[in-house]
Amino acid sequence: MPGGPRREHAPEMEDAQIHTDIEQLVQEEHDLWQREAAGSATDEDRRRLESLKVSLDQSWDLLRQRRALREAGRDPDAADVRGKNVVEGYEQ
Repeated sequence: MPGGPRREHAPEMEDAQIHTDIEQLVQEEHDLWQREAAGSATDEDRRRLESLKVSLDQSWDLLRQRRALREAGRDPDAADVRGKNVVEGYEQ
């Protein structure tokens, strides 16, 4: 994912990997929320939930950037992961 060397795959493959990453993050988030609801979450679990929220926002943003670039006829690999302050500042 972001920050590493660019992969030499078709853009659709990159998008599929981003979707897979999102699904894994969502599953982990769900598991942690279940612990929280059961009253067994730790402080580390809560910190991880906050981290997951940012990672999910960054992943969705990256996917949207890639789609927008592709629709504009540009290279989707030009999309970059935006920092926490950027993605957390978006209005929902």
